[in-house]
Amino acid sequence: MTQHPPTGLPDKIRHFIDGTFVDSVGGETFDVLDPVSNKTYIRAAAGQKADIDLAVSAAKKAFKSGAWPRLLPRERARIMHRVADIVESRDAQLAELESFDSGLPITQARGQARRAAENFRFFGDLIVAQHDNTFKVPDRQMNYVNRKPIGVAGLITPWNTPFMLESWKLAPALATGNTVVLKPAEFTPLSASLWAEIFREAGIPDGVFNLVNGLGEEAGDALVKHPDVPLISFTGESRTGQIIFGNAAPYLKGLSMELGGKSPAIVFADADLEAALDATVFGVFSLNGERCTAGSRILVQREIYDDFVERYAERAKNVVVGLPSDPATEVGALVHPEHYNKVMSYVELGKSEGRLVAGGGRPEGFPTGNYVAPTVFVDVAPDARIFQEEIFGPVVAITPFDTEEEALELANNTAYGLAAYVWTSQLKRAHNFAQAVEAGMVWLNSNNVRDLRTPFGGVKASGLGHEGGYRSIDFYTDQQAVHITLNESHSPRFGTAK
Repeated sequence: MTQHPPTGLPDKIRHFIDGTFVDSVGGETFDVLDPVSNKTYIRAAAGQKADIDLAVSAAKKAFKSGAWPRLLPRERARIMHRVADIVESRDAQLAELESFDSGLPITQARGQARRAAENFRFFGDLIVAQHDNTFKVPDRQMNYVNRKPIGVAGLITPWNTPFMLESWKLAPALATGNTVVLKPAEFTPLSASLWAEIFREAGIPDGVFNLVNGLGEEAGDALVKHPDVPLISFTGESRTGQIIFGNAAPYLKGLSMELGGKSPAIVFADADLEAALDATVFGVFSLNGERCTAGSRILVQREIYDDFVERYAERAKNVVVGLPSDPATEVGALVHPEHYNKVMSYVELGKSEGRLVAGGGRPEGFPTGNYVAPTVFVDVAPDARIFQEEIFGPVVAITPFDTEEEALELANNTAYGLAAYVWTSQLKRAHNFAQAVEAGMVWLNSNNVRDLRTPFGGVKASGLGHEGGYRSIDFYTDQQAVHITLNESHSPRFGTAK
């Protein structure tokens, strides 16, 4: 099986610095692969320290002397809404690029542009509605808070749903008046270049948005260590987050990091079983399983365990694997051969750690490309690596439990703490379990549907800080307290003694 590249591709993916598409200073490039064939379909400029220096210099100049940070919130909001309109108008093109570049099924890619547009609309509205506290002591003092953009924000984004996840960071960073340098994931650089054209058309000045492609250990490392970048927002693996944390520490940078996950889905015997099956199958196999909040550990109460396992395995066997461009496809090709090999190593490991009831290798009819059949392991012990470690593919581990206390212990028995899903008809149990589970986000009798006003982030090894809603405003702005005396200043008079 083959898929054809989208029409109108450039001859090379370039950086975008100070309003111009440019090659790397030293001419370095890297290959970009099509996940279905693993063949190079385009080359991209590979950013080095010199390229990051140019991008940061342009962003710093635009922040220090340009118009963007000084626009009224309403003026910036108008531009943010124009960005959203343009993104929505290119929904089909964006979906085609994302699907081809990442292996994401086209039907799932189509929603990403709409979600990206909504991020820009949301933060455009939020900065107009934003207000801060004022505290008055009658006849004595007035105290109020100024919010100010911080400067150059370094944004490092992942390869799963790249365009949409870039919008999560770009929208609040730009809405609050900062300038940015974006370093997209090297596996999926194709759609990021569209931001340059979209922002220019919407009226964002040159230098406000800068894009440097490249490897994390080169371009990403240089961005994190740059002394003129006070903020780093990163989404990716926990180990990479630890490296960024260490490299940013000497500069005391502001950090927001959404890292790995091994999220539990807990299904009690009194749950709506059909709804729980729908959600847990979708939750781990949608987006090819390459989802940070995937419910990849399913904990099922023993009374319904055998029935759940049988029905879940049957559903997994019937998940449609196919070309990303085929509207019937439910699971496409994993993003890159490097990641495919990682996922397949866990599949092989799982055969000694659990009982395989679905998948376990390549799907039939796909001898090449990064295809993994939806894979289900059951009776998995809590200390198994496939229970403890993030796989980030269409692989799930199912484990039984007897009591609510045991379910909570199993749910919290991991280094991660990003999301959790609870399925039960008992309202009291649902809320008490949500309170006790170690996760930054919990969904009760619900699939992963997030309100943009709520905080997004995890605990433990799943992250540092939260973004979303006002938390993003907090991260991308400095809060300055201003105090004004309304009456006489009553300062002790030092130095007046004779």
